[in-house]
Amino acid sequence: MGKKFGVFLSLLIVGVAMAAVFPYLSLDPARSRVTLDASFSLHYTVLVVHIGFALVALISGLFQFHQRFRVRYPQWHRALGRIYVASIMLSGLLGLVMTLYIDSFTKAMAFLTLSLLWLVTTWKAFRFAVNKQFREHRIWMIRSYAVTLVATSARLIVPICILLYLAMHGFHLPAGGREQMVAEILEVNIWIGLLVNLIVVEWFLLKGTKA
Repeated sequence: MGKKFGVFLSLLIVGVAMAAVFPYLSLDPARSRVTLDASFSLHYTVLVVHIGFALVALISGLFQFHQRFRVRYPQWHRALGRIYVASIMLSGLLGLVMTLYIDSFTKAMAFLTLSLLWLVTTWKAFRFAVNKQFREHRIWMIRSYAVTLVATSARLIVPICILLYLAMHGFHLPAGGREQMVAEILEVNIWIGLLVNLIVVEWFLLKGTKA
């Protein structure tokens, strides 16, 4: 059951990520789901590179938590770990750049917080690995991947947010219709996804400490 659930979860993570990346495969700025700032000519390029490295981090990170893979292929584990760290460093720094061009203050602060947490947790995981403090390395890698997974959880949480939004508004759309509802939800879904991921991870780590 555990193995089947792990496979299902991995497929879900990759599937949601690929759906999010799909519009950018054409390299057509007109298909961007992010509003582009005309004053920043490289905005779309930075966005695509950020998304590309984030996808690499998401997929390479999946292998870091497979115990059999770590034991049987330690060299691959280390190589993918380096790819994971490098991808996050690049994607996270580009994320900080993009924060400057987000119109919504709420969304910009969410993206800033996400990028900083991503960089800090990953760097700490890397430093512990270099110093051969593998227990601490594992803890911070779990935290790092929890932040990485916000790209997935923030999207999965949207249908739940829609139900909550409608319930709180008597199951009536606001004056601005469906567009306003979605816009308001997309202001907070990153915060909610990040909060849920961190709560689950810290609970998991606390439970492991007590075991």
